[in-house]
Amino acid sequence: MNAVGARPPTAVELPRVSDRVSFLYLERSIIDCDRNALTVRDEQGVRHVPGATLGVLMLGPGTSVTHAARRMLADNGATLVDVGEQGVRYYLHGKPLSSSTRLLEAQAAAVSKERRRLAVARAMYAIRFPGEDVSGLNMQALRGKEGTRVKRLYRQEADRVGLAWGRREYDTADFESGTPINQALAVATSCLYGVVHAVIVSLGMSPGLGFVHTGYYPAFVHDIADLYKAETAFPVAFDVIAGGTDNISADVRYRMRDRFRSGKLLQRCVEDVQRLILPDTDPSNADWTTVDRSSLWDDEAGVVPGGIDHSRFDEDF
Repeated sequence: MNAVGARPPTAVELPRVSDRVSFLYLERSIIDCDRNALTVRDEQGVRHVPGATLGVLMLGPGTSVTHAARRMLADNGATLVDVGEQGVRYYLHGKPLSSSTRLLEAQAAAVSKERRRLAVARAMYAIRFPGEDVSGLNMQALRGKEGTRVKRLYRQEADRVGLAWGRREYDTADFESGTPINQALAVATSCLYGVVHAVIVSLGMSPGLGFVHTGYYPAFVHDIADLYKAETAFPVAFDVIAGGTDNISADVRYRMRDRFRSGKLLQRCVEDVQRLILPDTDPSNADWTTVDRSSLWDDEAGVVPGGIDHSRFDEDF
């Protein structure tokens, strides 16, 4: 069966990621490409997936991906993620779709200045506490407020579906040792982290330069994912366990994918990241995602054009 995939997106189309499937999890399969579509071969046969419709391809155990498929995914701006058993451990990702470093530079500048960093962190908490004034709270007060909110949300979700709730705990080295609800929460948050990571990387930003979280590689991913856990990961995990399931991991992934789609998470995530890092920029304006040519930093002029012969300026030597 032949399939013609959707055309690769341009960088200026990046904010319109609401038209994409948020993520696809595959395991025990051979992945190749046919023009602009992925071909997935497993024990059930061969399936075709348009490459330009994917935000994240999560590769579980037993997957093999050809060079051509990897290149096609990169050209389409999809993030390729290697994950562990059950899809709950994150190993690596692909390249950015944006060719501009404007957001990355703004992120680095903001995280390096204490007052600006605190302003971004407060803005993140303000999203979680709509209608409340958090502008005068320091980080200790904000952390305490958030801790209380999360505990209350766990209890509310448990009461909503009639489940007993103890505490949130999960051994990353032993998935099966967790209680069913803790397993479901681990899978749900892993899906959320993957999608948020894909957005951050596609925008050309650093997953490691966090504002609330710090000092480890996916710190910024966790910053942004925390904005959406209450409306995605928490209710999905409790719904799956309360409804009964023979496959926690698969059922949670399907529900999370549907929740991301219905809640337009990809589009919201792109816009929220832009508002947090560039608060004076209209998120609907994507002109900053591409650059026509390279530039060089200058200690006096700021930026000078690259790709030209600068030897004529070497008058003093």
